[in-house]
This record gives sequence, C-alpha cells and structure tokens, in this order.
Amino acid sequence: MSPSNMLHGLAITALAAVAATATPVNAQSVNVYSSRHYDSDDVLYDAFTEKTGITVNRIEGGADELIARLDAEGDNSPADVFMAVDVGRMARAEEAGVLQPFDSEVIEARIPPHLRHPDDLWFGISQRARIVFYAKDRVDTPPRTYEELADPKWDDTICVRSSSNIYNQSLLASIIEVHGEEAARDWAAGIVENMARAPQGGDTDQLRGLVSGECDLAISNHYYFLRGFDTDVSGLSEDIDSIGWVWPNQGGRGAHVNLATAAMTAAAPNAENARKLLEFMTTETAQRHFAGQNNEYPAVPGVGLDEDTARLGLFIPDTRTNTAAFSRNAAKAQTIFNEVGWN
Repeated sequence: MSPSNMLHGLAITALAAVAATATPVNAQSVNVYSSRHYDSDDVLYDAFTEKTGITVNRIEGGADELIARLDAEGDNSPADVFMAVDVGRMARAEEAGVLQPFDSEVIEARIPPHLRHPDDLWFGISQRARIVFYAKDRVDTPPRTYEELADPKWDDTICVRSSSNIYNQSLLASIIEVHGEEAARDWAAGIVENMARAPQGGDTDQLRGLVSGECDLAISNHYYFLRGFDTDVSGLSEDIDSIGWVWPNQGGRGAHVNLATAAMTAAAPNAENARKLLEFMTTETAQRHFAGQNNEYPAVPGVGLDEDTARLGLFIPDTRTNTAAFSRNAAKAQTIFNEVGWN
C-alpha cells in the first residue's frame, strides 16, 4: 500500500471510530455538524430548545474534515444538519453525496431563490460580499466594477490573495457564469498583470497592503475591513480611516456575495427536528445572530443590520447569478487560474 493510501485508510478508520461514539439518536434532539466556530451560537440554540423542546447537539470542525466524517459514517451517521461558511465547501458536501433535498415553504418564502440551491440541497443563512477597497490618498476615482480591475490603467496596484482561496474561486466562477470562460480568462489574466505583488496571506493582509503602500487597490471580503474597527488589528486599525471601499457593479448585476450555508444531511435520523432547526435559522432572531457574529449581511430581506455592519451601508447584491453556479463552475475557475499564472 502506498503512503498516501495508507494515510487515507487510517483517516477513515479514525473517523469511523469517532462515529461509533457520536451522540445517539433522540426523538427530542437534533445533531449538528458545523464548521462555524462561535461559542455564542449556544445562545441561539438555547433559544431554539426553549421554543421547541428539541435539544441541539453540536460538533465543530473544519468543513472538509466534517464532510469526510459524514462520508465515512454513511447511513449510520448521527448528523442531521451540516453547516459551512461558504458555498464552495457546501458544494463539496453535495459532490460527496452527504446531503439530501428537503421541502420547506417557510424557507422558500424567506430566503430569495438566488441564495438557495435549485434542488433544495442547501440555503444561505448570511451573506458575505467580496468587494474593492482602495487607498484614499492615492486613488481619486476607484474602479466601480469587477471588470474594471483588469484594466491596464491599474498596472502594479492590486493586492489579492491566492487562487487557492475559496472566495476567489467563487468570484471567478461567478464571472464565468456571467461573461463566459473566454472573458473570464481575460479578466483573470488582467488581474495577474495588475498585481502589485505575488498573492500572499489572507484578506486582512491585502488591506494591510493598502496601509503600508504596497498596493492601491485590494480585493477582500467586507467583514475583514470591519474587524479593524471592532478589534485592534495590527497594521490595519491604526490607519483604517485611510481606506475607502466600493460596492462593485451597482449599476449592473450587483456585488458578488458568498454565503454561510446550512443543509440537511443524507442520513439525518431526526429529519423533522432538522427541518424545524433549519427553518428557525431563517427567523429574525437567528438572522440577526448569524449576521452579527461576523459583521455579515442577513440572508432574509428586511432584517436590520447590526451597528458595525451598518458602517458600510446597504448595497445591491448580485441576484441574477444563482450562488449554486459557484460550485458548478469551480473546476473551470481553477483551470483558468492555473492557465494565467494566478498562483
């Protein structure tokens, strides 16, 4: 047996052993596998228990780890609900066959169609926008669309993270959906030409590049910027007022958004309880909670913003491109990244 196969076998064995000790099925419980890492979620689940009498048992881990665990457990999995913090990871769960579709008039009424899987495999619980930030003292008229970022006028100005990042993969996948593969390849190549430095670090590092003067433009999820107000982020907070932002494509399709997502697992032993919990996630109480934990935007229209998120104001999201397209075009996006040298 090769070393890689041996490691894979050991991992599956370990996961199966853990599955054997997992929380038992209980008619008054629901079991959640979550890649969200917020202890404050306990408050929300306590509210659900108080309302329904159903106890929430939560196991946290990395999304890929939890998907592997669901796959290893198969029909014997105790999990009822799977939660991921981006569409890309939920797509991997879909490909692994560990999700099942379910009908809910409540969710259909509250969550807009573009934030739901077309076959009802998952839905968004909060929105995270990938937008443009700029150095106010060096950029008078920033680009107003994603497409403009590839204009040669922005040569050597852009900071952006690696193509291996799921947020960039989803952004390019959305551009493929809107403009087609050839135009998307041209766009990605243009971004590479306009990079101020080789991709490095996370979104916060791209914003730090604006402060340090390494770049004039940065692509980042919106909440990384807001964290600079909430906490003391080295290299960002002290000069955060020098950074401006643009909600792209407001005169067209709208700003690209990714999603934190929730789904029912394929083997859910407490399917009815799972449905109740998933529907509870669309209530105003839950929506305010999910959005407030990370300065995100609610998935349910009309739910108010928390004070910190309100700094950025409201925006027009891309409602024309169903978020399921991000997973459908993921492989094409990675191929394009490789072809144009976006490392």
